[in-house]
Amino acid sequence: MTQTPVPLTWHKVANYDDLPDGRVKTVVINRGDSVLQVCLTHHQGQFGALQNACPHQGGPLGEGSIECADGSKHCYLRCPWHGWDFHPLTGKPPGGYDDGLTTYPVEERDDGIYVGVEAEKPHERTVTDVMAESLVAWGLTHVFGMVGHSNLGLADAIRRRCLAAEMEYIGIRHEGAAAFAASAFGKLTGRPAACLTIAGPGATNLLTGCWDARVDRAPLLALTGQVNQQVFGPGAFQELPLTEAFGAVAAFSHLCLPGSDHAELVNLAMKTALVERNVAHIVFPDDVQTMPAKPDTPPGSPEGRVATIEITPPTAEFERSAALLRAAERPVIIVGHGARFEMPAVIALAEELRCPILTTFKGKGLVGDCGAPINGGHPLGGGVLGRSGTPIASWFMNESDLLLVFGASFSNHTGITPKKPTIQIDTDRMVLGKFHGVEIPLWGEIGVTASAFLEAVRGQNASNDHTDEIAARWSIWRNEKRSRLADDLGHGVNSAAVFESMSRLVPADAIIAVDVGNNTYSFGRYFEASGRQAVLMSGYLGSIGFGYPAAIGAWAATRAHRVSGDAFWERFKDRPVFAVTGDGGFGQYAWEVNTAVKHGMNITHVLLNNNELGKISKEQRAGAWEVWETRLTNPNIAEYVTSCGGLGLRVTEAAAIDGAIEQAMAYPGPSTVEIMTDVELI
Repeated sequence: MTQTPVPLTWHKVANYDDLPDGRVKTVVINRGDSVLQVCLTHHQGQFGALQNACPHQGGPLGEGSIECADGSKHCYLRCPWHGWDFHPLTGKPPGGYDDGLTTYPVEERDDGIYVGVEAEKPHERTVTDVMAESLVAWGLTHVFGMVGHSNLGLADAIRRRCLAAEMEYIGIRHEGAAAFAASAFGKLTGRPAACLTIAGPGATNLLTGCWDARVDRAPLLALTGQVNQQVFGPGAFQELPLTEAFGAVAAFSHLCLPGSDHAELVNLAMKTALVERNVAHIVFPDDVQTMPAKPDTPPGSPEGRVATIEITPPTAEFERSAALLRAAERPVIIVGHGARFEMPAVIALAEELRCPILTTFKGKGLVGDCGAPINGGHPLGGGVLGRSGTPIASWFMNESDLLLVFGASFSNHTGITPKKPTIQIDTDRMVLGKFHGVEIPLWGEIGVTASAFLEAVRGQNASNDHTDEIAARWSIWRNEKRSRLADDLGHGVNSAAVFESMSRLVPADAIIAVDVGNNTYSFGRYFEASGRQAVLMSGYLGSIGFGYPAAIGAWAATRAHRVSGDAFWERFKDRPVFAVTGDGGFGQYAWEVNTAVKHGMNITHVLLNNNELGKISKEQRAGAWEVWETRLTNPNIAEYVTSCGGLGLRVTEAAAIDGAIEQAMAYPGPSTVEIMTDVELI
């Protein structure tokens, strides 16, 4: 029976002088939706084309060599990985073995060497295609990561969704930056982004950023490759027990297997991330990623899977709370990061009571500071409590007769006193009264509860009007800050001057990612927020290095409307993004400037450089330790950023800060203003 010849497409792969006799090289044939690597050989005047992957370990034969025994006509192409031999033209191994190579037809034409290959077969939908489609259905818009050998099937499924303009992929330079970017994305939006890595070290590099998301209650999805199933257990290259490794940090950590309900696996991971505001993790063995999906397998969907979060507080506890609030003459409202998405209701309540609104450091910017240079702030905004706070906030808390606390955890850094009668409201019952007992721990959704309080106290409360008092206290603090602007020890610019400029220049709707260190404490103390800005930080983990990758995550959120029809994303559309770091924090992920350049990220970075881990030096002095091993040796960071393709500006005098920040803000790409600061003047 005669077989019908398979039609071939012919591709020019080399000129005649590209490959001397006795040499081999890898050539790449683009077949539209995929590429094919071929080992091109030149042996005794003839050209051959062989499959490029050795059938044993996948070694790249195009990187091998043709070796001949002395005086012998028997020459063989040797695999560069394990030394197995094949005939350079026929692909057959010596000794009669049956593990030869696939060969491709070769034509020597006038203009060069051509190889004939079969037309590409239509893509067969895989289980990871189903899973990527499910992620899109759940509203996931961004993946940060690094493509590698044990996630290629999954990466291709993500690539297809990106080509369909349903998702954006941002390739980073270190997996830790991917996790921090995803964590910041979740903190800002309340919705998860994903971070993608290979098995082994790629996966373990995610752990710090995953912990940052977990302890700050940010949704995040981790997608990690894994070795083939057949080598689970013995200790294959880069094999680690990843479900166990992520077991402590992830609320959901599961292995994707051939028999898994792949769409449902995504459903459960995304639901866990969203509902529990936590980390979800899926492990993808290499061989499972390219398995064909069952015919007509539908993608997963959130339809009917997620309930409303509007929890009404219990009646008895609410009535007791309302009675206390009506009777208070000097109530103070304190908001933490947990109130981020419910501030209109909280502010409306404060306006009825005419009482100060204070924030924890993680809540900075949720209400505008009274009289802020940009947008005027809010007349009831009293600033930040705690170590990074203002004397205004501490004064009002100390003079209060009742604290009404929304979405704060009372950690030791927060600075909320246990000495005042306190009503604490949170959706998480474990957070209520976690560190000490409070007058009334009230379980309820923050927006619903604040609105209910407003109705309960409207027109019937004893609260004093604090408006003038708040303005007076701000006047005292601003006079103090102005006096500090002139401080100069001859060792650099003082931090008060840096954040005085930023308070005037940073746009009212900016997203500001801050790092860890003295720069962060000074930001909390001196920067005056408009009330529309969003501040992102590594809160409970306090991880140095967070700032710049977090700005990358924030920038991605400003583009989410491009790949999603959900009107939710309009609130982040094209908002300006800033990063505030020290030299120590920036050094952790400095190479991510290249990520920002590659993707054209318009990030304005203000870097306070004191050539020191200044916060650690301060702690050593406070503990009566010798200051030891905190000095840093840095390059000219502004020149480094410029060399990467961004804009770098170095500032050595306070008078030049405004001009540098304005120039950086106008630059249509990543820019860094490196300000040489005095470690003592924070």
